Amino acid sequence: QKELRIAYQPNPLQEASIDMMVKWGEKNNVKITKIPNSYGVYVEKMTASLTSGSDQYDVIWHNDDWGQLWAHLLEPLDDVAGLKFASKWSTDPIIFNNKDGKTTVVPMGHTLGALFYRTDLLKESELPKTWAQLVTISKKLQAAGKVKYGFVGGMSKDADWNSTLWTVWNNNCDVMKPFFTRDNAVLEKSGWESGLNEPCMRQVAEFWSDALNKDKISPRGMPAYGRNEANAVFTVGDAAFTVADTTYWGEFNDPAKSKVAGKVGLMRFPVGPMAKGVENWDEIWGWAIPKAIPAERKALAKKMLSEIMLDEEGQLALWKKTGAPPPNVTLWPKIAKTDPFMQKLQQYYLEPKHITHSAYYFAKWTAVHKAYNDAMTTAVTGSRADIPKALAEGAVNIHNAAK
Repeated sequence: QKELRIAYQPNPLQEASIDMMVKWGEKNNVKITKIPNSYGVYVEKMTASLTSGSDQYDVIWHNDDWGQLWAHLLEPLDDVAGLKFASKWSTDPIIFNNKDGKTTVVPMGHTLGALFYRTDLLKESELPKTWAQLVTISKKLQAAGKVKYGFVGGMSKDADWNSTLWTVWNNNCDVMKPFFTRDNAVLEKSGWESGLNEPCMRQVAEFWSDALNKDKISPRGMPAYGRNEANAVFTVGDAAFTVADTTYWGEFNDPAKSKVAGKVGLMRFPVGPMAKGVENWDEIWGWAIPKAIPAERKALAKKMLSEIMLDEEGQLALWKKTGAPPPNVTLWPKIAKTDPFMQKLQQYYLEPKHITHSAYYFAKWTAVHKAYNDAMTTAVTGSRADIPKALAEGAVNIHNAAK
């Protein structure tokens, strides 16, 4: 019996995608071996494996955050037939293509952060449209004893899309200048300049500083929260609002895992004082094949990845388990006909006028992201008067990391 070894991070979306691989393996007499890795060490561990030329993994989880970091170490996948059903936005060449213009990813599903709220606490007509309204409504619910916190979301480096980054983009702001540019040539021409010194970024830091310290609508320890800690606060019923990947929709509504199951709705992001509209992001998580593995295993892995893109039953099961739009975008209209959650996703997040990419796509992005998170953490946990200093220092660190 042939074997394919899959390196991944235990997560509802990845598990649901691997379920399709296991089903495929049973049909094709291929043993699928699952090799879990923790999120905190995943990039470091996979980078070490790839750069050493190891063949210990046949398929690995691939993400836009490290698309350019690994591009030269991965097998080109343009010959995977199932890719024609993938979103052109999320397989953007600037993210996953190698220097020869060949893609290195097959999507497993879409990950987009979304704002969830408690439908048992608020009517749709009462939902906040601005940050100020979010604070006011949160404090009102807290004062009435309905929740312990208004908003909770991950704030550590691996989860700050769920707190500071969504507010950055929804205040017409960005980590690098020019804002909302992901073209590396333009960023280089602009001198890899950070956006942390801009007034819009100071407003972001002041909002979160007040949320943690003055208004107290968020847990004081939230700067250290990852996804799991934030999700736990929300699912136990202690918060009215959270931002999380839609992949957790299934868990939020699973009575065995959530005390708020059946009481969770989807809303638009509230915007900051400089916003020109709501900014969303939509990225894929995907699968890649290491360049170093033998040709026979490469061919087998490509066949599997192509055929699970065509597994309609498996992709619909992935949607039902996770709330992640499946990688075959031709299935989205079919799902939306009967599923109110997909209808809301298409209305609020998948078909908006403003979509930005949620990372940058040069090899040093991981270092830039750390510099950004360090600066923002310092800004929101220290004295409010010291926020400009923390951001100015962070701007220098971001520039140096990018260069």
